[in-house]
Amino acid sequence: MEPAVLRDDMVASLEHETKGVVRSERVGLALRTVPRHEFVPIDAEQGAYSDQSFDHRGTRILAPSTAARLLEALDVGEDDSVLVVGAGVGYTAAVLAEMVGERNVHAVDITRRIVYEARQNLAAAGYGGVFVDCRDGADGLPEYAPFDRILVEAAAIDPPRTLVDQLAPEGRLVIPLGSGNQRLVAIERSASGAAEPTERFGSVAFAPLLVDGEQSDSLERNRTAREDREFAERHAQTRRGWEHEWIDWDGYG
Repeated sequence: MEPAVLRDDMVASLEHETKGVVRSERVGLALRTVPRHEFVPIDAEQGAYSDQSFDHRGTRILAPSTAARLLEALDVGEDDSVLVVGAGVGYTAAVLAEMVGERNVHAVDITRRIVYEARQNLAAAGYGGVFVDCRDGADGLPEYAPFDRILVEAAAIDPPRTLVDQLAPEGRLVIPLGSGNQRLVAIERSASGAAEPTERFGSVAFAPLLVDGEQSDSLERNRTAREDREFAERHAQTRRGWEHEWIDWDGYG
């Protein structure tokens, strides 16, 4: 069966009321257009267009339903500048490129060989104009900021302050928050620069956001020390009233 037919069937299933994860015409059209088999290490007939996720070289290729949930939550506008943190194999970035134009999509990943593979996949699928670089995702991409939309495909305890600072006024950050029980959360920045959570989109399960020195395929990671440091810094800032000047995350979630 032709890949285009398989893509149409895939999206039709995601639009069905029993799933209902594809709600907008723009997301549906982009998913119907992007050749997912260029990003999945199996051919179309073997299941590239089934609603499955795949582990691949230390990264997770998202199931189409999960990618659709992220994209619907992100709610991109035409010509928005978008940053994807956690480039993975490049599939989500490609779908976004269909929606806002490939020159408006930037992606980062902390693992260099995943970055190389994402670039190759995007080029093979016809989205070579998407910018992909090897970076610590929590640092974002300040050279290209501000961004109208930031999508984080990894979980964090709190949204990285650097990413929030790289949002444009009225910009939107979508990120899985939590360690055990994760929730997909949208954070919006007002025209005055204040940032606050606006919507939650249900439970999710993502690998944690890595930092410099960690690799996606390593068995042990140094998150414990890093998270201890983040909590200590947040506690110190709370005593000075810093959180009340920005976001009271302790009362959210």
